[in-house]
Amino acid sequence: MTTIHRVDTSDPKDVERFVQFPFHLYRDCPQWVPPLISSARKQLNREKNPFFRHSDAEFFLALQGNEVVGRIAVLEPRKRNAYRGVQGAYFFLFEVVEDIEVARALFAAAFEWARSRGLTEISGPQGFMPGDGLGALIEGFEHRPAMGIAYNYAYYDAFIQDSGFRKQTDYYSCYLPGTLELPERFQRIARKVTERRGFRVLRFRSKRELWEIAPKVVDAYNAAFIDNRDFVPISGEDAQRIAKRLIEMTQPDLVKIVAKGDTIVGFLFGFPDVSAALQRCKGRLYPFGLPMILWEARRTKWINFNGAGILPQYQGLGANAVLYYEMYKTVRERGFLHADLVQINEQNMKMVRELEALGAEIYKKHRIYEREL
Repeated sequence: MTTIHRVDTSDPKDVERFVQFPFHLYRDCPQWVPPLISSARKQLNREKNPFFRHSDAEFFLALQGNEVVGRIAVLEPRKRNAYRGVQGAYFFLFEVVEDIEVARALFAAAFEWARSRGLTEISGPQGFMPGDGLGALIEGFEHRPAMGIAYNYAYYDAFIQDSGFRKQTDYYSCYLPGTLELPERFQRIARKVTERRGFRVLRFRSKRELWEIAPKVVDAYNAAFIDNRDFVPISGEDAQRIAKRLIEMTQPDLVKIVAKGDTIVGFLFGFPDVSAALQRCKGRLYPFGLPMILWEARRTKWINFNGAGILPQYQGLGANAVLYYEMYKTVRERGFLHADLVQINEQNMKMVRELEALGAEIYKKHRIYEREL
């Protein structure tokens, strides 16, 4: 018999059961990449997770006797709801054994909590802040996920739909081989566009330089994605937290900014993929995890491009060609053999088709679901 237990987030033992369940569920799965345990615990910490300063969330475990067989988080993103004029919830951190009754019980608890707060719709998987991996994996189970992106078993799609969800949107991840030769014609076009439009590419030598330009990049991000579904402007403490996470994860020469005068036109963020190190250290920074991660960041042959945007008024003026050229140069200059272009919304099919024309292949898909309550 399955019982649903509301996690006491002030009880370290309860929090640990929630955090440790995926480690048990995926212990024999070679593709799964564990999160940093310290970061996973912080998500449940109502004092340390900034999400709780403006929104709320609850966490549930499914138990069979004393054994954890599933978990789910349900979020009330008040900041997003106020900006979008909706009364919605997110579900997140959903993990479950292959038992549909357990999944039904978890979703029922999430629905009840959301309804009790007057919420009328729910979507997910979606997280606490931009940059949290979006969606449930529906294609590409044989591949290791990019850093911070969800991996789950194939039965999740059927279990989620069984609880009344339908597709909202898909996110595509594309694979680009490092051996790709960008046609000389395309390189010439990118160089000519840069000259004719007065674009310049900003490169960085230190993380201090990244911090100096971070406020302008946040403004450009808000402008670039304003028309996206569920977009909420990043500001204040959220902006600081997101900038900190991105700068800690990347290296200065993997960030490229396209500018026209003092205006940021487009941006491209690359991250050395340290997933293999996270697997080896099992999500623990100490005593050996941090050195493993730092070493992997220097030697990995995989790069993740997660975060590329062009301001709307410059789309169609060649700025995209400049970004693609910079992506190509980054891969070649650093000797990466594999590039993962992470989670491009299917609504941006122009970008997907351009990447395919350059030799990229869609090889993973994640889905966000929705339903009324």
